[in-house]
Amino acid sequence: MKRIFLLLTFMVSFLQLKADEGMWLLTMIKRLKGVDMQKQGLKLTPEEIYSVNNSSLKDAIVQFGGGCTGEMVSKEGLLFTNHHCGYGNIAALSTPEKDHLTNGFWAMKKSEELPAKGLSVRFLVRMDDVTKRINSKLNNNMPADERKAVIDAEYKAIQNENSENGKYNVVVRDFFNGNEFYYFVYQDFKDVRLVGTPPNSLGKFGGDTDNWEWPRHTADFSVFRVYADANGNPAEYSPSNVPMKPKHSLPISLKGYKPGDFTMILGFPGRTNRYLTSYGIEQMVNKDYPAWVEASKLAMDVMKKYMDKDQATKLDYASQYASVANYWKNRQGTIDAVIKNGTISDKKALEDKFMTWAVLPENEVIYSGILPSIQANYAQFSNRNVERNYASLLQRNAKYIGVAYQLGSLLKTYADQDANGKAAMKTKVTDAIEKLYDGFNPNLEGEMLNSMVNLYQQRVAKSDASPTLMAADAKNLSNLAFASIFANKESAMNFVNNPDRLKIDADPMLKLANGLITDQKLSSQKYAKVDEAFAKNSRIFLDGLRKSMPEKDFYPDANSTMRLTNGKVSTLPVRTDRNYYGISEKNNYYTDVSGMVAKYKKGDEEFDLPQDFIDLVKKKDFGMYADKKGFMPANFLSDNDITGGNSGSPILDGRGNLLGLAFDGNSEALSGDIIFDKKWQRTINVDVRMVLWIIEKYGKAGHLISEMTLVK
Repeated sequence: MKRIFLLLTFMVSFLQLKADEGMWLLTMIKRLKGVDMQKQGLKLTPEEIYSVNNSSLKDAIVQFGGGCTGEMVSKEGLLFTNHHCGYGNIAALSTPEKDHLTNGFWAMKKSEELPAKGLSVRFLVRMDDVTKRINSKLNNNMPADERKAVIDAEYKAIQNENSENGKYNVVVRDFFNGNEFYYFVYQDFKDVRLVGTPPNSLGKFGGDTDNWEWPRHTADFSVFRVYADANGNPAEYSPSNVPMKPKHSLPISLKGYKPGDFTMILGFPGRTNRYLTSYGIEQMVNKDYPAWVEASKLAMDVMKKYMDKDQATKLDYASQYASVANYWKNRQGTIDAVIKNGTISDKKALEDKFMTWAVLPENEVIYSGILPSIQANYAQFSNRNVERNYASLLQRNAKYIGVAYQLGSLLKTYADQDANGKAAMKTKVTDAIEKLYDGFNPNLEGEMLNSMVNLYQQRVAKSDASPTLMAADAKNLSNLAFASIFANKESAMNFVNNPDRLKIDADPMLKLANGLITDQKLSSQKYAKVDEAFAKNSRIFLDGLRKSMPEKDFYPDANSTMRLTNGKVSTLPVRTDRNYYGISEKNNYYTDVSGMVAKYKKGDEEFDLPQDFIDLVKKKDFGMYADKKGFMPANFLSDNDITGGNSGSPILDGRGNLLGLAFDGNSEALSGDIIFDKKWQRTINVDVRMVLWIIEKYGKAGHLISEMTLVK
């Protein structure tokens, strides 16, 4: 009965939802029956948003490349996402001779579209709640390994039941720290081709300076097309594949918007920690994120040194640099926002309320000791967490370690084969070498290795450090790397042609990589019990928190599953440290392209503009895409609740028409992954009218517009 009561309470609270907070699973919309969002301006039924048997909005939304969102905008498989989401693929398709990242690219016919190697998009077919099924086999007294075995067995069974012999990919995820479970059935399409992209000067206008800041003026979009086999099924790339026909594609609105207009965003938000305790936030802002910020800045400085010298290196490392820079500013912004907004005090107030409930006689046995236990857990693994952050950034950016580890065991196996075995393995080995050394700059990587290991040695407590890394000669690691089998592509290929098992066993880079991985495994074993205790304590705390506050709207943290967030077009207070280029406080919900020209700095890496673009703006050659007031909109604000992974998500009006593409948040609310601040949290969106204008007027690719359904 308690379970039924809690479910009803959760449903009632969801029905009463008024705030814009929350990234909601689509099955929860049916509990709403459209009532609340319809009052705010939604004109669709829940069935038109999420349906298993009929086409619905969810059929136009894809997870793009595993880390972003995209949307289908034509019946011929055309897809929009952010420029920064397609950035790595655009860079990979570029060369100094055909530099699509710098100069832009537009395919004038389908045969000119460029296959993006390794890129796939994922469609959600359906989802369902299996909480009762799994929880019926679990209890809080189970040892962690037994609990894991039960959950893993159920996951496997659910996957087998729903995959239809491999036709679909089935993913089971836990929610509310392991208190609930849902499964998701996906279909993955692996033939995705670049159709068009503005030049980097438009797609990344404002660079790191404007990143996470409002006002923004950027054309953060790119265009791809999804292909299928002749029967419409997913297939590997083939010239004979045809554009896939999505079950639904989004109509595109040219009507514009005003403050207060209803908006909703569907996408794949990556991860939030809204139920993190005050102890977790203190660990994050005082120890974990400062480590991340420092290591990221060092990695950026090393990359930029070599990227500025050589265009090929700049292209090879463009995506990695952009990713590190984005997180660097995000992490520092989160620290600043948490301190400024008093987030820790707010969490402690919430925990005090929980403790008042937890010490009641009917609750105290299970819940009264949970928060002290969580506090003790953080004290136990605080230094280990710092080590993990420095080690994570080292392994992400110092590629020599990853290359040696991934290639080492393969080369050992190869060296042990007889002549026939070597012949059979050679293609696999050479393909691996080609992949791992694609875009690999040895000089950059040598300096990166020295610098990151040196930082690790300076900052990590010896009690939790990797003995292998602490014993390394950080000043000379690059010399060891250059003398290694793994020094470069040529030296690795030379080993393939002259294999020597004794030589690879003695290789210094392989010893370093293997030693680090062994140290990390030993560290995981050392902390296994406290990690298990922390997972259990976190699960029980959130279970108790939900029970203690039946009046509160609880929603599951983001975990890369499709979510809907509703909101409205909204303004922000004007800041004295930002130039608004003529936009008044009343109208501080949009920017226009004249602001881009006002920011223009010829030759500046962040604020340069193509002359053709400047000429179009000065002529006001906006065609049918101009706002009714005559200007060309660039970006706009809404108060939807999003996070990383939502990049590229469609922002829609009440009828499901595309208004733009979500691409960023604002610095005032960078603590948004751990707490939603209704006053400050905003989504920054690219206006779809600017997207279409650039495609047609700047890119001269008006044939793409003819594929789309425009709502005027």
